[in-house]
Amino acid sequence: MDTLSYKTISANKQTVNKEWVIVDAKDQVVGRLSSKIASILRGKNKTNFTPHVDCGDNVIVINAEKVKFTGKKMTDKQYVRHTGHPGGQRFATPRELMEKDGRRVVEYAVKGMLPKTRLGRQQFTNLYVYEGAEHPHQAQNPKSIEI
Repeated sequence: MDTLSYKTISANKQTVNKEWVIVDAKDQVVGRLSSKIASILRGKNKTNFTPHVDCGDNVIVINAEKVKFTGKKMTDKQYVRHTGHPGGQRFATPRELMEKDGRRVVEYAVKGMLPKTRLGRQQFTNLYVYEGAEHPHQAQNPKSIEI
């Protein structure tokens, strides 16, 4: 009897093929954009995805200050942080965060969608978010993807 033999291929640090991709966030909804970016950072769009290996691509996000929220989230949603001191709980709306630093909203959204492990923290370092249309990664020849 002729049988086919399929071998499961697991990626490791030496066999991973990491590429650079660029994403334009202009007029994109934050949550939908961030879930696609998190998937690319993890490498789930690749055929050799391995859950315990950083096999995702490096992602450059441009025009991060031009993202959109649906509904009244721009004023009603609250980001919570703590200073570490008693009574040090601080709240901020997306509008306040965008005024200070336009990149933070996208970074918080993507970070929340990655695993809360050492691997997730390593994968988050492959994300580069910029407010404008310019970025310093021209030498890596990033390919543009449409989300």
